Amino acid sequence: MADLSVRVVSVNVSPGGVPKLPVSEQWVGRLGLADDRHTEPEPDHGGPDQAVCLYSVEAIARVGADGHTAFPGAYGENLTLEGMEMDSIAPGDLLTIGEGGLVLELTKRAEPCQTIAHWFVERRIGRINSRQYPADARWYARVVTEGPVRAGDAVR
Repeated sequence: MADLSVRVVSVNVSPGGVPKLPVSEQWVGRLGLADDRHTEPEPDHGGPDQAVCLYSVEAIARVGADGHTAFPGAYGENLTLEGMEMDSIAPGDLLTIGEGGLVLELTKRAEPCQTIAHWFVERRIGRINSRQYPADARWYARVVTEGPVRAGDAVR
């Protein structure tokens, strides 16, 4: 995964709920982005193994083409990536982001919940379920090494 064309296109946070809105940069600590919060409690959202949620603009485009409302942050992801297909990565993969030393380890797929259902035609959140649509499912990651993240950062 040394493809230097993979990059962060949007860094997204929220005081709770969705959408998560873009910010220029954030510090990423062990429990996630500094200014990000969750409306839903653990074990479904947040915690060290679900500290950061990842998604891709490629998946957003496909889901949007099916008529659903889709944009960076709509489905609760913290980092929207470009150039990485969500079905090309696996638990245990390490992502080094930017020049500030941030390292994330993929832990598991982030299955959809009813919090994001209003963005989907007829509330069909299964459109981003990993079993049916692995290329369009989100991922959770733990923070291996804390650091900053900015839109435009390279992902290795």
